[in-house]
Formats: sequence, structure tokens, C-alpha cells
Amino acid sequence: MAGITVQQAARSFGEVHAVRRASFEVAPGTVAGLIGPNGAGKTTLLLMLATLLAPDTGTIRVAGYDPVTEPHQVRRRMGWMPDVLGSWPTLSVRTALATSGRMYGMGVDEASRRAQQLIDLVDLAPLAEQPTRVLSRGQKQRLSLARALVHDPEVLLLDEPASGLDPGARTQLRELVRRLAGEGKTILVSSHVLAELEEMADTAVYLAAGTTAAPEEVARAGRTARSWRIRSLDAERLAAALAAAGFGEVAVADRAGTVVPLASEEDAAQLVAHLVGSGVPISSFAPAVGDLEHVFHDLNREARAPDGDEHDPGREGGGA
Repeated sequence: MAGITVQQAARSFGEVHAVRRASFEVAPGTVAGLIGPNGAGKTTLLLMLATLLAPDTGTIRVAGYDPVTEPHQVRRRMGWMPDVLGSWPTLSVRTALATSGRMYGMGVDEASRRAQQLIDLVDLAPLAEQPTRVLSRGQKQRLSLARALVHDPEVLLLDEPASGLDPGARTQLRELVRRLAGEGKTILVSSHVLAELEEMADTAVYLAAGTTAAPEEVARAGRTARSWRIRSLDAERLAAALAAAGFGEVAVADRAGTVVPLASEEDAAQLVAHLVGSGVPISSFAPAVGDLEHVFHDLNREARAPDGDEHDPGREGGGA
């Protein structure tokens, strides 16, 4: 299988074990979210995938190639968008993209055409002739994404791609990522904004203390109790119906509705049936947080980093 395959990968920095045991696969045509708390090892893992760090143990394949022994093959097929990518401050957006194309072996005319395609793709046309130093944080993120796409890679590694983007640009990014996956690209996205990943990702890789959660752990976490948020056009009738169903003492009302802890989706189905049967006008009945956030929090309640070494040297300052 092409795409991304990681088996028992580990990487240490002296006594600090940034990645202890990472194993996962991302198939072509799939968007996978890389999720974990600060210091979990996400950045170190991305750097290994991007050929910038070698694992101490384990194996990694990107588009079928080994980033350690075949880095040039990987780089030809992989687009890398780090959290912060420096830009040539005096070059225009157009020239920066054309120069990136030339670095991948494109001729002058081909690089120029590709630069224009990408300028349109990431909505930087009004700034195409401006030096990159005048770009805002969000605009630089769009330029960084365009540079990652310049050689039309099979695999995309995106580290916090939505950072600095306004709501409209975030929507465009989400649509673009889904479109690229629809074209068969393999995409791994690291982000702390789980609500956005929820709408973007097909699957997720959960990393805590340098170790990926096993599929059975993820499945078990997804089945644990969670809170559900209920919105009704008649708050008093809702409160009475919840009390009658035995939830009066645990239901918590706020400005966004009423939150009720439920053990399972079956319990949720029974409760909504009870509320409707009681004549409560329900306008919304859904989990209070998305599936990714629910699993993330459940896994992290159990995660413990041995010796307390959760720092991820792959990112300066310990964030990941």
C-alpha cells in the first residue's frame, strides 16, 4: 500500500523519549488527523515523515519509500507544510512560488504556470506581486500551503495549517483538503482545533506521550459516556420532561441549551424519544463535543508519560 505506513517508530533526544512507539497507516485518498496534547511527539513524528529526522528504531514508508534511505524519492512525492515556514521576504508571492517550482526541476515556463495555478488556488491573486514580507500570518499560511503543493505531491503533511486563517479562509482550506483527498492524495493534518478536524478528517491518529493509541483503545474510548446538548423551544417543558426521566439532578442548563450526561447512544435515542413523546419541542439534540474531541479527552484521562518526560524536542519550546 502507498500512502503513509509507520511501524513501531521511536525517536529520543538524549534521555527524552519524544516518540516511543508509533504505528499507524493512512491510505491514499484519506485525510487523517494527528491528535495529541502538547509534548505528545506530534512534531517529532512529522519531522521523521518529512525526512528531516531519522527514527532510532522502527520503519516508516511515505508513498512507498523509506525517508531515511530514500529521502529524495520521498521529497519528490511529499509536500511538507510546517507550522511556521520562513519566506523570502524580498521576493513577490509569484516569484517565491515559481522559485519553489524551479527547485523541483521545473522549467521556467512550467514553474510560472504552476505559480499562477497555485495563486488562484489559495486565493492570493490580489497579493501576487507583493513581497512576501507584507503578508499577514494567515496569508503566509496560504503561501506555505501553495509551496507544499507546487510539485503536485502524492502525500501532504500539514502542521497546524489553519493557524492564523480567518473563518472564510478556514472554510476554503477545509474544502481544498477534501478536494485533494478526493483526487487520491494521502493527507496527514496535525491540529489542535479538533472541531475543524472533525469536518475535515476521515480518521485520526491519537498520540500521547510518544505512543499511538491502538485501534481497540480508540474504539473503546468512542463508546464511553459523554455529554449531550439539548436545545428546546420550551425550556420549562424540557426541564420537566428531563426530571420525569430521572435526569433532573444531572442536567445542566446554560445559554447554549441543556447538557445531560448519557452512557451510550442507545440511552440518547431513548431520551430523545421520551422528550418528543412528552411534547417537548426539540430544535437540537447532539453530542456536546465531536467524536474526535470525545475520544481525545477519554484517551488522555488514561495516558501517563513514564518518568514525566512529555517534552517534544521536535518543536522549540515543547509545544506539539
